Amino acid sequence: MTPVKLDGCSLTRAQLVAVAHGAAVELDAARLPAVAKAAEFLAAQVAREEPIYGVSTGFGSNADRLLGARRVRSGAGGDAANPHESLHAELQHNLIVTHAVCVGEPFAPEVVRAMLCIRINTLLRGHSGIRVETLQALVAMLNAGIVPVVPQLGSVGASGDLAPLSHLAIVLLGGGEAFYQGERIPGGEALSRAGLEPVTLSYKEGLALNNGTAQMLACGVLALSKLEELLDTADLAAAMTVDAFAGRLGAFAGEVHALRPHPGQVEVAAHLRKLLEGSTLADIGYHLVPRFRPWSPDAWPQDDADAPGFDIGWDWVPADQRHGREKFYQRFRPFRGGKKHQPQDSYSLRCVPQVHGAVRDAVAQAARVLEIELNALTDNPIVFPDAEAEHVEQQVISAGHFHGMPLALVMSYLKAAIPTLASISERRLNKLVDPATNDGLPAFLIGNEDATESGFMIVQYTAAAIVNDLASRAMPASVYSIPTSANAEDHVSMGANEARHVLAMVDDLGKVLGLELYTAAQALDLRLAMINAARKLAREGSAAALARKIQGGPRRDGEPLQAAFHRDVEGLCTELAAAPEFRPGRAVAAAHAAIRGRIAFMPRDRAMDGDVAAAVKLVTDGVVLAAARNAWAD
Repeated sequence: MTPVKLDGCSLTRAQLVAVAHGAAVELDAARLPAVAKAAEFLAAQVAREEPIYGVSTGFGSNADRLLGARRVRSGAGGDAANPHESLHAELQHNLIVTHAVCVGEPFAPEVVRAMLCIRINTLLRGHSGIRVETLQALVAMLNAGIVPVVPQLGSVGASGDLAPLSHLAIVLLGGGEAFYQGERIPGGEALSRAGLEPVTLSYKEGLALNNGTAQMLACGVLALSKLEELLDTADLAAAMTVDAFAGRLGAFAGEVHALRPHPGQVEVAAHLRKLLEGSTLADIGYHLVPRFRPWSPDAWPQDDADAPGFDIGWDWVPADQRHGREKFYQRFRPFRGGKKHQPQDSYSLRCVPQVHGAVRDAVAQAARVLEIELNALTDNPIVFPDAEAEHVEQQVISAGHFHGMPLALVMSYLKAAIPTLASISERRLNKLVDPATNDGLPAFLIGNEDATESGFMIVQYTAAAIVNDLASRAMPASVYSIPTSANAEDHVSMGANEARHVLAMVDDLGKVLGLELYTAAQALDLRLAMINAARKLAREGSAAALARKIQGGPRRDGEPLQAAFHRDVEGLCTELAAAPEFRPGRAVAAAHAAIRGRIAFMPRDRAMDGDVAAAVKLVTDGVVLAAARNAWAD
C-alpha cells in the first residue's frame, strides 16, 4: 500500500480509510519548519516567564494556577516528584496519565489508527507547539503497527476527545496498553518490541496530543465510508423488491423528479432507473401476472418432468362486472391474477427516491462537515508565532476549536437517517412475505401445502427487531450537555457518543439490507417462475390448458358466457405465448446471481441461520453491490 503523505491541509476521507486499514503515513517535509517554529516560540516565551494557558498554567478550572520557578513539594517516598523532570514537563506528563481514564471495550484497530492519523495531520498545521521529533515519534508508532488500547467510553466531545486521545498518547510515553502483532501488551513493551523509545513531553505537547476531535472524527469518517456503500445497496435492495413485485416505474421518471429536485432524490431515482434497466417484469400488464396457488397432484400434466412445484391461477371478470371500467378492460384483459389493478405501488416502493434521497442528503451534509474537520486545527490554545503582538496572549490564543458540536449535529442527523433507511427496507421485506400485500406470491414465500412450513416468516421478525433497536438509539446525544471540569467546561457536545453510535448503527443497517436482499431474491425467483410457467403453458399447451387455471368462468358448455370466456382466454394465451421470457433488470439479475452463488433458493423449510449470516456477509463484503455495478460496465 502506498504511504499517505500528510501535510495538514489535504487529507481526504479515502486516505484516512486507507490508513485505518493499514496504509503507512509520511510527513511532508515542507511542513516541518512551521511545526518547529511554533515549538521554538513557546520555549522562548517560557524562558521569558510569560503566563501561557496549558504551558505555564494548569488546565481547565486550574487555569488560574501558575507554575512556579521551583517545586513547592519536594517530598520523599512514593509521592516524591521526579527531581530530574521540570515542572513544565511534569505538567504535560500528568495531563496525559490522569486523563487516560476511559472504560469499556476497546475501539477496533481501524478506529485507533484513524485517530492517530488525524492527530498527526492536524499537528502538522504548525499552530500547536509540538516538536518535530515528537510528531515523528507518533508517525513511527503508527507505522510500526502499534495500536494503543482505547476504551470506547469517556469523551464528552468538548475540550476535544481528551480521555481517548490520552490513551493514544500514554503509549507514546511508555505507559498504557497496546495491541502489537495481535497481542495486547503494556505500552512500553510494545514500543520496545518495535524498536522505539518512549517520549518525554515538552511545552504544551500533552495538550497538543489530547486536545482535539480525533475520536469522533475517526468514527464519523469510517461510518460514512460504510454508509455511502450502503446507500447504493439500499437502492439495489429496493430495485430487486420492485422487480419481485413487477412494480411500476413511473414514480422514478426523470421528468417527475425534475419538479422537486432535491439532489439525493434525483440521484436515487436515476439509480433505480439504471438498476431496473432491461426489466420485463416492471410495468407488466396486470392480467399477465398469475397468483400463487399451492401445488396439487393434478396441477400439471403427469408426464411433465419439469413441472413447477406450485400451481398458478387467475379470476375471470365477466362482462357484467366491467360496468364503468370498460376502457380499462379494453386495454387490459379481464383477468385478476397476482397484481392488483391499481396504477401505483405502496409508499415503500413508490417513495424510495424521496426517502432514500433524503438520507443521501443527510450523508452529503455530514461529508461536507467531516471533510472540513479532517484538515482543521482542533486543539487549544492556538499558537501564532509570526503574529505582531504587544502581549503573548495575542500570539497564543485560547479559543474553542476542540468543541465537537459541528460533528455532533451532523452525527445526530445521521442517527435519525439510519433508522429511516432501515425502516423502509423492513417495510418492503414485510410486504414480500405478507399474502395480503405481496401481489399474489405465496404467504411467507413458501408453498406450505402440508401446513408445516414457516418460510421467511421470522426473517421479518429479525429485521423488525433491528429496526426497533436502531430507532431506540436515534435520540441525539448532542441535545443533552453535562458540564465538566468544575463548570469551566459548561457546555459540551457529546459528539464522541454520537459518532460512536453512528459507527455501530451503520453495521446494523447493513444487516437489515442483507435480510431484504435475501427475501427479495426468494420472491424474485418465485415471481419469475410463476410468470414464466404461465408463458410456457401458453406456448406449449393450449387455451384449454390455460383455461383450467382460471376461476370464475362459465361452469357448463353452451352457457351464453362460454364464447366470451374462450375469446378472452385465447387472447391471454396468445399474449403470453408471444411475450419474451420475463426477466429482471440487468443489474438486479447480476445481484441476484451473486446471492444465489452463496445461498440456494429455498423450496422447502430448512435451517436458515447460515443463509442469514451469508446474506449479511454479502452486504458487508460488498459482493452483491459489486455484481450489480459490474453489470453496468458490461
